[in-house]
Amino acid sequence: MAKLEKPEVEFPDGPAPTRLEISDVVVGDGDEALPGSTVDVHYVGVEYDSGEEFDSSWGRGESAEFPLNVLIPGWQEGIPGMKVGGRRRLTVPPELAYGPAGAGHRLSGKTLVFVIDLLGVS
Repeated sequence: MAKLEKPEVEFPDGPAPTRLEISDVVVGDGDEALPGSTVDVHYVGVEYDSGEEFDSSWGRGESAEFPLNVLIPGWQEGIPGMKVGGRRRLTVPPELAYGPAGAGHRLSGKTLVFVIDLLGVS
């Protein structure tokens, strides 16, 4: 597999979706992430409305490893079924991200777009 580089997240058109949108950019051929997996990922996250990047493992120069069950619901629903070597785009509405506006997180009330590269699962 070719080494993936930091993705450019295309600015979305139209109103934010009200449901989780899952789109495979690259389909991997390695081990499959399951609901209880720990995942090793590279990712970039942008706000749907502004297109502003709010987080990126690429910016830190290293991947991130997380148990899926501690991540936002959009990741818990959107990553299982993905295979190592894949790149997936998730568009996550507020209720599957950081909750409604005023919920106490700086991203509360925002629809978020993530592009996630799955590097490993355990």
